[in-house]
Amino acid sequence: MKIEKDYLNLEDVYEIRIFNATEKDFYNSTPQEFDIEDDPIQEFINNISEDVHIFIPYENGKDFIIQKSSSNLLETYNLSQEDVKGRLLSKISPLFFDSLHDNLFESYTNHTTKKIRFVYYDTQNESIKKSTAKIVFYMEKLFIIVTDAYGTISNSEGMIDITLDENQNNIMENLSQTGSYYKINGKYTWSQGIYNIINRNKEESDEHHNIVLDLAIPEDKYKVDKILNFTNKETSQCDEILRIVDEEGILKLIEVTVYSYFDDKGVFIRQGWINVLTQRHSESSESIDFLVDGSKSSMKLAWLIEPLNKKLYSFSKGFYNLIEKDYGEYVHSREILNNIAEEEVVDELIKLADGDITKVDETLTYKVDGDPKNIKIVNLYIERFEYNNNLHSLGFLTDVTEEMLKKEQLIESNERQLVLIKELHHRVKNNLQIINSFLNLEKRAYKNSPELAIEHMQTRLTSLAMLHEKTYNSPDFKNINLNECLTDQDVSTKKLVNSPMELEFKTYVDENINVSIEVITPLLLIIDELTMIAIRNALPDKTTLDKKIIKKVTMSDKDTVLLTFEEIGIGIEDSKDITDVIGCEIIKSLTKQLDGTIISIKNENGIVYELVFPIEMVHTIH
Repeated sequence: MKIEKDYLNLEDVYEIRIFNATEKDFYNSTPQEFDIEDDPIQEFINNISEDVHIFIPYENGKDFIIQKSSSNLLETYNLSQEDVKGRLLSKISPLFFDSLHDNLFESYTNHTTKKIRFVYYDTQNESIKKSTAKIVFYMEKLFIIVTDAYGTISNSEGMIDITLDENQNNIMENLSQTGSYYKINGKYTWSQGIYNIINRNKEESDEHHNIVLDLAIPEDKYKVDKILNFTNKETSQCDEILRIVDEEGILKLIEVTVYSYFDDKGVFIRQGWINVLTQRHSESSESIDFLVDGSKSSMKLAWLIEPLNKKLYSFSKGFYNLIEKDYGEYVHSREILNNIAEEEVVDELIKLADGDITKVDETLTYKVDGDPKNIKIVNLYIERFEYNNNLHSLGFLTDVTEEMLKKEQLIESNERQLVLIKELHHRVKNNLQIINSFLNLEKRAYKNSPELAIEHMQTRLTSLAMLHEKTYNSPDFKNINLNECLTDQDVSTKKLVNSPMELEFKTYVDENINVSIEVITPLLLIIDELTMIAIRNALPDKTTLDKKIIKKVTMSDKDTVLLTFEEIGIGIEDSKDITDVIGCEIIKSLTKQLDGTIISIKNENGIVYELVFPIEMVHTIH
């Protein structure tokens, strides 16, 4: 004996599958342990058609005491109520205890109703019986109410399984206005879909007459006679469209398809399918959309019922939202395939429709009304399958346009970050090479004053460190704010100067001037060199007051930047051209990197340097 349990999400039912069980697994004779009185509603329960079991929770739901078992179950095992009453479920029926405990406990602790289904299998793993029930918590007790049961039908050759509740078929009938039935040995068995169509619950007498054809309007009774006459033959098929009035007085147009045949065991079977044709799209889509109600992305998910059937298809609202059409505007045909960009996907769907393959699971690009500027990325799944000798199809699609766009943006962002990291390493290498060149140059220039070379290197390294901090905190290397960089540079330089109070820095930059790292690196180093030249000539002079370095950065035109570097109260004793000043080689080299020009002008306050350079350069970053 084996037990399998599974929660079927679409059906909201806990299915318990029991394999190869014997009578001993279901019932063990045990003595009564508890004196249990009859329930006050016992008489009422005895007069309803459903099977009802009543359990009393024991030790906070660890076990359950039987107060009543259904008469059908007792009849099956030739027992009376006194044989089971007052016993613990775990002792009298370990099989049912193991199968039901989790659901009973959850219903008891949460006061919820649980739907369960038992399916019994024989030694050949063939289904021989199934039943559906609900567990209800009421008045501190648990009631198991068997709402329907599909039994087995015997003939001289063995058992015939009437399987009306296969997973895919159950989805089909619950989501669309369809139903099916059997007639064997003069008795009808109806699926739940039939009761949905006629708008009423199951009744005990339903097995004795055709509950659908009985509802035909008088004008269509002749079609009912035609159906019955045809299907009374040994093997036949009949298709008719007729009108019925359901239990709520609603007129419906239905399509009836009936087969009569002998199965492989020689049993004569009449099998029928009912499809509602009236208001198919608007009504059936409501039940389909129930699956996605409450979801923020419900309009991006679409259920496709019979998508390969031009006449009996039924799609949820999400489908019409995706193709941007109303129900009435859309006519289902292969023409919709013309709006799919991928030819290979179109070929697969044609093969699926023609029966060459059984399923399609693809991501495709859908052009709304064929417009290449209005596209949506869609996950599509359609499966075709055979049920009761007929081919059916079921599928869904999901609009994943936003998700795919975000994914592409993430990929692009990751790739860009890799490029930026490589570029950052490249810049570090270049800057170290620049520092090395400066050291070689100044070793010769300041061989008698090495402290000056060290001071200069400190200033340059501080500027480069600050620049790297700005760039790795920036979204990219092309839009670094110049005002922030020059302001931070002033602060760093003043900290390195021995007497910072004797020298004042003032910086003015036009609003929102952003430059790339190719521009700002040599620019900051040029400003460092000019600042060091000014400080070297200013600090020794203790008599001059109000010593200032003023920097102004403006746009001289839309493509060119002008930097004015002015020394006030600072001067070079021997006023000569900038090319004669120590450090001029460095400035000239850096200016060349900027594709710019620099000049020096002597005035009464000191020296003014004017550097002109393009705001954009050829970038190494792509």
